Amino acid sequence: MKIVFATNNEHKLSEIRAILGESIEVLSLKDINCDVDIPETGSTLEENALQKAQYIYDHYHIDVFADDTGLEVDALNGAPGVYSARYAGGEGHDAEANMVKLLHELGDNDNRKARFRTVIALIQKKETCPCGCAGIKQVNKFEGIVEGQIIREKRGGEGFGYDPVFQPDGYDKTFAELGNEVKNQISHRARAVQKLADYLLGR
Repeated sequence: MKIVFATNNEHKLSEIRAILGESIEVLSLKDINCDVDIPETGSTLEENALQKAQYIYDHYHIDVFADDTGLEVDALNGAPGVYSARYAGGEGHDAEANMVKLLHELGDNDNRKARFRTVIALIQKKETCPCGCAGIKQVNKFEGIVEGQIIREKRGGEGFGYDPVFQPDGYDKTFAELGNEVKNQISHRARAVQKLADYLLGR
């Protein structure tokens, strides 16, 4: 089975491919020669994931899934949320600047409770529908959540994004300290992808 993951993020691709295994061949945007900066103008993670998947489906006519992930911090009323990747503003995704801003915004607040949430939108072409029409599509969404807290200073050198400041519940290490092998078993994306894999493989 071949399917496109609407990203060129090597960290995400390696995580996804490790979770899905060899039974599903995951192609990147680069693999299908898509170099367009797909817009993400939704106000929710669900809207952004579906927007990216829909763009690839409409232009390349291939089964596709896309994800969007947000860090939701209780003391910041759910921020940065859908704006997690560009929380600090400016061009591109500056993980270091994002973490600096997050720690500054939290300050000495003792409420450090937070969660990572990933939403995956999957669009597949279905040849026929019950009424006999052809070329219809099927849309499914999968969600993964991991609860934790924001620590007061960065720890660890692995992972990406907010991993050095996020400590999942039940662990005394951050995602960046736990390493990819452990993270791929417990992370928000891992949980969402596992639901995707179960669906795709009919489990």
